[in-house]
Amino acid sequence: MSDQPSNPDTPEGAEQPFIAHLIELRDRLVKALIAVAIAFVVLAIYPSPSGLYDWLAMPLVAHLPAGATLIATNPISPFMVPIKVTMLAAFMLALPAVLYQVWGFVAPGLYGHEKRLVAPLIISSTLLFYAGVAFCYFFVFGKVFTFIQEFAPKSITAAPDIEAYLSFVLNMFLAFGAAFEVPVALVILVRLGMVSVEKLKSFRSYFIVVAFVIAAVVTPPDVVSQLALAIPMCILYEAGIWAAHLFVRHTRAPEDEAETPSASP
Repeated sequence: MSDQPSNPDTPEGAEQPFIAHLIELRDRLVKALIAVAIAFVVLAIYPSPSGLYDWLAMPLVAHLPAGATLIATNPISPFMVPIKVTMLAAFMLALPAVLYQVWGFVAPGLYGHEKRLVAPLIISSTLLFYAGVAFCYFFVFGKVFTFIQEFAPKSITAAPDIEAYLSFVLNMFLAFGAAFEVPVALVILVRLGMVSVEKLKSFRSYFIVVAFVIAAVVTPPDVVSQLALAIPMCILYEAGIWAAHLFVRHTRAPEDEAETPSASP
């Protein structure tokens, strides 16, 4: 046994053999899948796949003309689509457990200053993704469907297909969930040294244009959803600049801290 004291900023898993890493990766993947499976079973019991789809379709159904409903053009859609919705909901419900397994796998190979960065990023990215999906469901959908119905010709009876609606919902959830990750992306870019906080500040006006271009590409061709995506992205960009400055200051490597001149005489 070595008598040398261990360095607290040395990766704990630096000497583990490659096979041990593969075994640990397998075990953590199994645990993550078990967490998703448990969430799926719970959701399948209550509120049930059909209940979940009814909840997902609620913003659209509320804006359909009286008597209109969603339709299924594929014979197996009434069974498969609710199952897909339940799988998506199960993954989102189990996402903290999945990310915990990811953290447990990568943490032993990180330095102490890196751990101080990764753990908050995993938590904040999860919460921001949830916030983006919730913002899309509770605010954007209602505004978009109201806008569309106001412009729909009176001679058309809307009867959306359930698979098309699911595809639309997934695209919107991914767009808003990813857009709300802007602060996390900025923190990572700054921490990796790819850009500086000052550069991000100077790029602010260009990002506004980029945000509106992205919103025009990934959202339906209506001004409501485009503004609902672009404006939060611009606000989150400002939050990301502040977060990047804060994170970099508190997650410096020991050698960086040693090179920083002390403020005391």
